[in-house]
Amino acid sequence: MPREIIYGIARVREYGNRKYGSADNWKQVEPERYRDAAFRHFLSYLDDPDGTDEESGLPHLWHLACNIAFLCEMQNESSEKV
Repeated sequence: MPREIIYGIARVREYGNRKYGSADNWKQVEPERYRDAAFRHFLSYLDDPDGTDEESGLPHLWHLACNIAFLCEMQNESSEKV
């Protein structure tokens, strides 16, 4: 696993933890919001591969990776419940 993706996701998580005040708050969000955010960051990345999110100042690609990581975990958890 390339380390850069781990560092990028960690930076987005640190930002989210500061903004929302909880390390586990992401588990309370419906998957559709992460799909929408992933798509929005992907489109922004396509428009400008070096672009950053206006609010966080972090690269769109890192936000995209974090959203995908959340969706992967949610998918895994829902599969385990079946």
